[in-house]
Amino acid sequence: MSFTARTSRRTAGSAAVAAASFLLLAGAGILAAPTAFAGVPGGTAAVDRNDDFDGDGYADLVTGVPDGTVDGKEGAGYVTVQYGAPNGIGTNTTVPKGEVQLLSQSSKGVPGTSETGDRFGQAVASGDLDGDGFDDLVVGAPGEDEGTAEDAGRVTVLYGSKTGLGTERTASVTAATPTAGARFGLAVAAARFTGDTVADQLVVLDQRTGLHVFTYHAGVLRQVGTPRSTGHTLQSAYLTTGDYDGDGFADLVVSGYSPDDDYAKGWSAYYAGGTEGLSFQRDLHGGLGTASGDINGDGHDDLVVGQRGGADETAGDADAPGGLVGVYYGGGDGLAGTEGPGTAPQWWSQNSPGVPGAAEQGDAWGNDLSVADVDGDGFADVAVGSPGEDADGEADAGAVWLLRGTQDGLTGSGAQSFDQNTPGIPGAAEAGDAWGAQVRLVDTDGDGRAELVAAAPDENAGDGAVWLLPASGNGLLADGSRSYGASALGGSAHGAHFGSVVDE
Repeated sequence: MSFTARTSRRTAGSAAVAAASFLLLAGAGILAAPTAFAGVPGGTAAVDRNDDFDGDGYADLVTGVPDGTVDGKEGAGYVTVQYGAPNGIGTNTTVPKGEVQLLSQSSKGVPGTSETGDRFGQAVASGDLDGDGFDDLVVGAPGEDEGTAEDAGRVTVLYGSKTGLGTERTASVTAATPTAGARFGLAVAAARFTGDTVADQLVVLDQRTGLHVFTYHAGVLRQVGTPRSTGHTLQSAYLTTGDYDGDGFADLVVSGYSPDDDYAKGWSAYYAGGTEGLSFQRDLHGGLGTASGDINGDGHDDLVVGQRGGADETAGDADAPGGLVGVYYGGGDGLAGTEGPGTAPQWWSQNSPGVPGAAEQGDAWGNDLSVADVDGDGFADVAVGSPGEDADGEADAGAVWLLRGTQDGLTGSGAQSFDQNTPGIPGAAEAGDAWGAQVRLVDTDGDGRAELVAAAPDENAGDGAVWLLPASGNGLLADGSRSYGASALGGSAHGAHFGSVVDE
């Protein structure tokens, strides 16, 4: 079966997008980014992405449900928001009303109308776009029609506040010239890429023209970059951000695959942020699952890329048909590339020392990735989703691995693996569940340790479900884990593939 990687990150490495020109805001021009945390705008490092919509210091969790039915319209799509708290996130059955939200184009105040195939929630991201100290929610609806232009696409922004996300103040963004089939909003991201603003900028990707960059000014999101066409009709694309070179500005990695590419490998293109904005640096191998974080604790974010299957000419691992995960370590020169400075990526598979299991054809190991500190030791760890992994004879039941970060980088020592048959985890491994198709490490209870969110979009005949595994000083725990579906958050569950999109 085929698996859908995260839809909130990547562009063709062989066709670089030209560096965007950026609008200089009056009174701005700040050349060094502040350290970002809840209540401080301008995220640069990967750890700054905390989805804190109400500014209370607890990370919130966003799940996109683009296949969800709204008002009888199949595939209209919706998103769910679970607010972090001292005891973590809950559902409508476990927390007071208001701590879980369901938002769609049928919600009062949200621009547009829920229509069949809009796929609202196909891409989700967060960032403080207006610089008020509260993160804002960005939602892509690449199937949205604009006039007579079918699937032109649209992006909606819901602004955060001390009471969380509201619909009293929103923004709706489209391409300057909506084009049929462009699927504007296929991927979205937000971070502070430039010195021209103290807040985050919005990056939107579409299938036809590539990157679009927007800056919030005088109450309006304005496009400030005119990107060159990628030259590819993108089948799927993804974005991730982090400060890889340590200059105080966020950098961007655009990755994905096109119909003429090797689906099992993908590509990535690395853009460095700076005082004047983003500029293309180099191409990178891999990119069908990407995430960023500081694995070795040196103050530079590192990039993790996935390849679902097959060996890579740079990996030297011809016996790893089930998938590879590559780590590009950040440094003063940024990320190393095929022709760039620094060292080649460090490749991992299920055949690597200390990693449980064995690489098998179709595992899709590395289909999705997440990077955050699980055990609180100051080094970011890496969650690896493998939705094609067989479990106790059940084909494509799916599984998730955790590899640990150290001062020397990623290690197989202390690695963990889980599936639905692991004692303590609710449910049972069944053929085709695709458990681990999406993974997210997120600290929703503020204890300094990131829990694991693992999704199985094909659970229960395509309804989908999400599992939450607690974190400890020794890693992830199966004991105390729990699961829930779309209906527990107030959404239509039938055929929703809940968990197919989880924000990084």
